[in-house]
Amino acid sequence: MFITLFGACQGRRKVGIQDRSTYLACMEGWKISEVLAGTLKLDGGAMFGVVPKPIWNAMLECDSQNRCTWAMRCLLLQRGNQRVLVDTGMGNKQSERFFSHYEPTGNTIVPALNSIGISADSITDVLFTHLHFDHCGGAVLRQAGTEADYELAFPNAKHWVSKAHWNHALNPNPREKASFLKENLLPIEAAGVLNWVENGFPFEGIQLQTVYGHTESQILPIVTDQQGQEWMYMADLIPSAHHIRLPFVMGYDIRPLETLKEKERILRDCFESGRNIIFEHDASTQACKLAFDGQHYSMAEPRFL
Repeated sequence: MFITLFGACQGRRKVGIQDRSTYLACMEGWKISEVLAGTLKLDGGAMFGVVPKPIWNAMLECDSQNRCTWAMRCLLLQRGNQRVLVDTGMGNKQSERFFSHYEPTGNTIVPALNSIGISADSITDVLFTHLHFDHCGGAVLRQAGTEADYELAFPNAKHWVSKAHWNHALNPNPREKASFLKENLLPIEAAGVLNWVENGFPFEGIQLQTVYGHTESQILPIVTDQQGQEWMYMADLIPSAHHIRLPFVMGYDIRPLETLKEKERILRDCFESGRNIIFEHDASTQACKLAFDGQHYSMAEPRFL
């Protein structure tokens, strides 16, 4: 399903002084910035699915426990007084035992934003591609000195997600249950800041595409930048440049054959349109343009945010 959702600027005829800065901002593209919310380790076999280890290990090193290092690359989209954060990394509120499986390193999302001069209070909107812990965990913090009390990392922000995916996350299948953590979700609901993208996502220059192979109703945003170029954030459909090849589908996916179809369609569309693609989990490559030799897609050239 492909949804183009336009917002506050559409249909304006008269612009008052109070609205002028917002109106002019809507006529421009978005400033797109990488916000690296640390790295984590995930099993190489799980990340590459049916691809044999000798093939993927030739491209990417793993440790003695078969784990490879992956980025948690979030996006900050800025235009006028709007600051939209796409995904938030895994955060740091789980137990030592939990983190021992993933060995996260680097800044979590709030310090990462602070390092580029952005305060958490200034974020106006948070868009979740989906609610697996490494994509949404940074949006909720444990209150200092408590074991069970939580607060929002971005208290002034609306939090956007697919309603279909939210319902799926609260009632997960056994395969995905370990990826959906209630402490990442229920505090957002309790704060009354949840918004469903199905009801309209009010940002001109951001299109949302919904895919179903990795998890139910994952969102992939397509953003137009200040030079008029489009960038598609691949989330977990194509988590790294290594996953451009069609058979490279993660073992985590609940509908892997659907993922294959989605990858083929989206790669073709991005190649034909000249759209850049952004990798959420690639530790060395932020983004790229695509090449096609008549049979296979590949990275034509790296691109930088």
